[in-house]
Amino acid sequence: MACMSAQIEQPYAYLHRELVEPDWTRFVGWKDVTVQQWEDVQWQRVHCIRNIKQLKALMGDLLTEDFYADLERDQQERATMSMLLPPQMINTMVSEQSWLDGRMPLAGEEFTRAFYADPVRRYMLPVFSDRRTDWPSHPYATRDSLHEHAMWVAEGLTHRYPTKVLAEMLPTCPQYCGHCTRMDLVGNSTPQVTKLKLAGKPVDRHTAILDYLRTTPSVRDVVVSGGDVANMPWKNLEAWLDKLLDIDNVRDVRLATKALMGMPQHWLAPDVVEGVARVAAKARARGVGLAIHTHVNSAESITPLVSKASRTMLEAGIRDVRNQGVLMRGVNDSSQQLLDLCFALADDAMITPYYFYMCDMIPFAEHWRMSLADAQHLQHSIMGYLPGFSTPRIVCDVPFVGKRWVHQVDTYDTERGISYWRKNYRTSIESEDVDVTSAEYVYYDPIDTLPASGQEWWTQHAAQVAPDAHEAASAKAAASREASVAQLVD
Repeated sequence: MACMSAQIEQPYAYLHRELVEPDWTRFVGWKDVTVQQWEDVQWQRVHCIRNIKQLKALMGDLLTEDFYADLERDQQERATMSMLLPPQMINTMVSEQSWLDGRMPLAGEEFTRAFYADPVRRYMLPVFSDRRTDWPSHPYATRDSLHEHAMWVAEGLTHRYPTKVLAEMLPTCPQYCGHCTRMDLVGNSTPQVTKLKLAGKPVDRHTAILDYLRTTPSVRDVVVSGGDVANMPWKNLEAWLDKLLDIDNVRDVRLATKALMGMPQHWLAPDVVEGVARVAAKARARGVGLAIHTHVNSAESITPLVSKASRTMLEAGIRDVRNQGVLMRGVNDSSQQLLDLCFALADDAMITPYYFYMCDMIPFAEHWRMSLADAQHLQHSIMGYLPGFSTPRIVCDVPFVGKRWVHQVDTYDTERGISYWRKNYRTSIESEDVDVTSAEYVYYDPIDTLPASGQEWWTQHAAQVAPDAHEAASAKAAASREASVAQLVD
């Protein structure tokens, strides 16, 4: 039988795409920036865009005044995170348009339309017209939607899973994402959200975290996060990691940093590379798995510098670099977008696609969130294209439970968008008399994705939800924080 040479047509056509570092000099504000400046982490930090005035100075006449008015209204009425965009990240917005294909530069209304549609812009620089006006927030949205503060066993240390903890080392990042699940604590206050503050001194908080780990041998896995560890001075982070690696029961350490993508210059700085090599050598000698977990939501964000940073970390001794993205409408809500991203991660950056989380139920996030049914469909549609170890799981971070694969749902009322989940362990706030294997935990779909009957039910039901739910959640989080600080003092 003759060999068939013709390719079988598939729903998704794989094509390896060469990575390109977009030309930042296309922006008038960076027209004289040199390669040396661009690749310097201090230059990147100093030239982050923090307000509309700086954005206008960067863009020149590329954007219309209507866009800036849209952005300003969002900053005043909806934004849960303040504006902070590194040059590296802005440079990936509208990067495949006119400048890379030889056409005349876009400007004004044409560029503005492209900017509105850009997936990176949609979650890093949200505007008022992005948000929903029918259901801007879900009735059960809360500031600390995962109730992490309620599970603090020391200030900043969440013990939710039996063998794993999350250490929030600091409350800042090199960039602020509009959908941030820790919007209650991370970043600067906005007109809509007065942020909670970590009360203890950093050295006292970090010591208390180590003390808890030394006296809790059931914990073997530590996620070191924040905020973003890239905002912690490396010498301070390395000193803390050195002590962490002296704890016998710690077997896995994960450094959480979106900056590997948003500011790869940090992870390419010589002092950081040399320090990572020292920490990795100690981890390897102890048989501890040391990994970096980053956060990339769009294929456009993967550039040669991001690839270089990831490969440099692996060469320095990091065992794995993995990606934990967030599933969002208008950003990565199709199998084409997800697979393009996964192949960009795996092919050139040597980053393992690991998880995509459903967007959490924080205020003003309904335009980003997807229904569980849509997430299940996406999980099905991406299967079979990637190696099994690089096929990401789409998960729902269920309040009071944690990560659950979207197909692990116990029961699902698709009319009202209410899903019920179970778990097989207790969190740090549940006593032994709680039968966690029988209890049901709830997650809610965005109401606008429901059939008309379901939307009508929520219209009636929403009136029964306490109008001060957000304030009550904030008070509860503050009380939890105060209790953990009191434990620290004792």
